[in-house]
Amino acid sequence: MDVRDPTDVKAYERWLDTITIGGATPLSEPIELRGYDPEWPAVYERAKAQIRSILGVRVMRIEHVGSTAVPGLCAKPVVDIALEVADSDAEETYVADLEAAGYALRIREPDWFGHRLFVRPGARVNLHVFSVGCDEVAAMLRFRDHIRANAADREIYASAKRELARRSWTYGQQYADAKSGVVREIMARA
Repeated sequence: MDVRDPTDVKAYERWLDTITIGGATPLSEPIELRGYDPEWPAVYERAKAQIRSILGVRVMRIEHVGSTAVPGLCAKPVVDIALEVADSDAEETYVADLEAAGYALRIREPDWFGHRLFVRPGARVNLHVFSVGCDEVAAMLRFRDHIRANAADREIYASAKRELARRSWTYGQQYADAKSGVVREIMARA
């Protein structure tokens, strides 16, 4: 069974514990979806400016991704940002600077596109770090741009998100991974 299968809770928990700094933390409340908030792009712009001021020329690319980047789409009230650096595995080139500014490294996935996830407590921002030219960032942007432009697929995605948010999950990542099927379906049309 795929360790990212959110329905196999034990295998999923073991996998999550291996990538989560400090171990996996169970949800303390249900998944919260909100209607689109026109403030989300401003949250992104402020975070983008701050990250650029921290990392300077080490920022190869920075983009607003995820549902908060799509006007009209419901979303968890957390702004997702994709950041490309020269080499995400070279943590010594960026982690300490981000941590000094209040970002906490929470997930390390060297086997999945070199992904690192930082959270900023209180800021409701998830910063996803990848190496420059990462295929996953390109896929995130294709998906974002497609559902911005395609109302039918945007509604299919919103409906799936609402249905999945009503389920009981032990970990927030289970909800995120459970959306993979509908994302693949939409991406096949993008």
